[in-house]
Amino acid sequence: MPRPKKNRHICCNPSAYYFKPRGIPMFELSEIILETDELETLRLADFEKMSHEDSAAKMKISRATFGRILEKARYKTADAILNGKAIRIESFSKNSGDQNVE
Repeated sequence: MPRPKKNRHICCNPSAYYFKPRGIPMFELSEIILETDELETLRLADFEKMSHEDSAAKMKISRATFGRILEKARYKTADAILNGKAIRIESFSKNSGDQNVE
């Protein structure tokens, strides 16, 4: 049984929760689920251009954990773009007990 996830500080609240390739019907699409902590690592590292160390401190996780989550998020995003898959961002309300959302 894996260790339970620690609380993570999440500040991102996206304006959209679903992205799909144009021109492909929904019933033909595979779906990738991007978890809230994965979205937050993408936001901090790639959008805000923060260092991994500063980003990890902001999320209240270790730098190594931040790096693993970011690698997973980038892989999922690239997979969706390159293979024509939809991206669903996990709802914040679903994890309200697991993560600190601002």
